[in-house]
Amino acid sequence: MSFTTMLSQMSVGMMRTIGIFVLTLLFSLPLGLVVSFGRMSKWKPLSLVVKFYISVMRGTPLMLQLLVVFFGPFYLFGMNIGGSWRFIAIIVGFSLNYAAYFAEIFRSGIESMPVGQYEAAKLLGYSKGQTFFLIILPQVIKRILPSVTNEIITLVKDTSLAFALAYMEMFTIAKQIAASKTTFLPFIIAAVFYYVFNLLVAVVMEAVEKKLSYYR
Repeated sequence: MSFTTMLSQMSVGMMRTIGIFVLTLLFSLPLGLVVSFGRMSKWKPLSLVVKFYISVMRGTPLMLQLLVVFFGPFYLFGMNIGGSWRFIAIIVGFSLNYAAYFAEIFRSGIESMPVGQYEAAKLLGYSKGQTFFLIILPQVIKRILPSVTNEIITLVKDTSLAFALAYMEMFTIAKQIAASKTTFLPFIIAAVFYYVFNLLVAVVMEAVEKKLSYYR
């Protein structure tokens, strides 16, 4: 198999890997913010439930969570888990897992904000919603960007865990080609892909961080 043919086959998996990455971020970031609100809730039952959810998501392997999400509906409800459910289960599993991590990052950023800012906004006539979204959240985003960047970079590498559900993303295809053609080249291509992808993520996030810097 020529290098061009190998790269062509793996390019399909690369697009699927990018799809997992983009959709996971699209769902997990806003879900993480909502979960952080539940974690900080003054209503104890809600706070405890959310705290337990975060504990489970962070305390068990992502691969196991993917298997539970995929096979759970079949064992619980007898649902047909073939067809498009495989990809949906991957996105749901990844999103639920990363939402837990993002929730704790959001919570640390929100709780680090001085109480005086809330009081000043109240004196200026801002509602609680306006205070959070117009004053607090922009500052929180700036503070948590380094931590969010680390999680996003981890997500790029974690997409390879989709192989647990026999989903043909890039790393799974690389392993199949390597096994059938007894060559190490697919793994080198995969390594270059992950490195370049993460390099782009780091460059973009650094640019965003500089854009939000107050001291430029």
